[in-house]
Amino acid sequence: MNKNLRWKVIVIVATLLVFLFGIFGVPKGWSGSALLASMTERIHLGLDLQGGTHLILQVQVNDAVNSDSDRAIERLKDEMRSRKIAYADIIKPDPVNNPDHIVIKGVPPEASSDLRNLISDRLPEYDAKSGSENSWVLSMKPAQLTDLKNRAVAQAIETIRNRVDKLGVSEPVIQEHGLGDYQILVQLPSIDDPARVKEIMQSTAMLEIRQVMNNGTAYKDEQAALAAVNGVLPDNSVLMHGRNVGGTGEDSVYIVARVAAVAGHDLREARVGRSSNTNLPEVNFFLTAEGGRRFSNFTSQHVGDYLGVVLDNKVMEVAVIKSEIGDSGVIEGRFTDQQAKDLALILNSGALPAGIKYLEERTVGPSLGADSIRSGVQAAIVGMLAVLIFMLVYYHGAGINADVALILNLIILLGFLGFSGATLTLPGIAGVILTVGMGVDSNVLIFERIREELRNGKTPPSAVDQGFAHAWITIVDTHVTTIVSAFILFIFGTGPVRGFAVTLTFGLLANLFTAVFVSRVIFDYVLSKKQRGEALSIG
Repeated sequence: MNKNLRWKVIVIVATLLVFLFGIFGVPKGWSGSALLASMTERIHLGLDLQGGTHLILQVQVNDAVNSDSDRAIERLKDEMRSRKIAYADIIKPDPVNNPDHIVIKGVPPEASSDLRNLISDRLPEYDAKSGSENSWVLSMKPAQLTDLKNRAVAQAIETIRNRVDKLGVSEPVIQEHGLGDYQILVQLPSIDDPARVKEIMQSTAMLEIRQVMNNGTAYKDEQAALAAVNGVLPDNSVLMHGRNVGGTGEDSVYIVARVAAVAGHDLREARVGRSSNTNLPEVNFFLTAEGGRRFSNFTSQHVGDYLGVVLDNKVMEVAVIKSEIGDSGVIEGRFTDQQAKDLALILNSGALPAGIKYLEERTVGPSLGADSIRSGVQAAIVGMLAVLIFMLVYYHGAGINADVALILNLIILLGFLGFSGATLTLPGIAGVILTVGMGVDSNVLIFERIREELRNGKTPPSAVDQGFAHAWITIVDTHVTTIVSAFILFIFGTGPVRGFAVTLTFGLLANLFTAVFVSRVIFDYVLSKKQRGEALSIG
């Protein structure tokens, strides 16, 4: 064996060993079951093979826009009050369809310049136009509106991922769904309680601590609450439902401050604990340094007033402020152990910036996934054996060359899945089978060209050289066009389709290596062992 051929053989053997490591890693044993266990640890199965839940969620991005415009209204009121700009009212005419539109009514003409400067300074993301009857219309700039909606989707993805990760779901897929506006694709393999996971993902869990007016009184309904204040709510206050903390726990209505003393972004940590009085589960929360400082200042100025713990716009607890409170508090309620754990989990993972709606849900049982694996593997094995036998029968000795290249191609493809962490789906298995077919096609092109050169009277070394040289361009053309098609599938496809595109693409790249380089090295090795003029076994 000449030196050049020896280096090529070393490259092939090294490639084989590297990708075998990608498939099995360091095996825990050499028995069939141990190797299979090592292989399943390295190659991750998709939802359709191991079972689980497939969800498509719609992020209600207008919720995030409404929250932003609500904060903008509060800033406007504060700033206009401090700058002594008169106004009659500030409203959102259509919060459902145009949540970013704000109308300021009753602004005197002489204050127009001051108002425009205020908006430019404090609300630069809004455009302002004067309207009829001394009104002004504010609308968010298109670029800022689009950015806010996209950030809402990105934050929702991150929040859902945090919650799912803390549930211990292995290998979840949580990403933006490219086939719809503001949609999220969630795939959760092997979960045993999909209803609980859905509830945790969907909960907004917005924690706030607000002042409760009228000595923390709980009214039986909104009419009773309004009657207690003569039909006019105090400035910067709203009605909010909750449970009657001091009574039977039925639904009640409170008058609470519109702006929270501290909110969810001030939360540092939440932990499950036990009440020292009732021994029931409770959730202890701890605030950040800044949140704790503001909470401490607020409570020191409102000793004797009432505070409410608000979760998802519902009053959960009401208590009197007896002294300054630091950076922690407690949420009590009729929680089960699991509910308390879930609430702490949701609070720790942050609040969703907007509500979500389930557009699609599919569940694949583990038995169906096992059947898919069994059928897919059987199809791959039968197809592979049929191709290997055909190549041996039709091309004789050269068929062994093709079979070795095909087996190496399969090893490289599986090793790539192990190294990359790509998920093997049922369409991915189809991609593996198609790769085998493309590999055979490449070998057939080369072998038939070699046969033609031999029939034209060329010597075996010359026929092999010309066969590979002439078939190379055709092989590259067919592979490049198929890879481009697979790339388009990957860009626009969903999870299973992407799995097919990934396996097909890398299988074709591996095939270029095995069908051209490896096959040529095997031919060169066989020819180096033959006597001059000895025939080549190629059918």
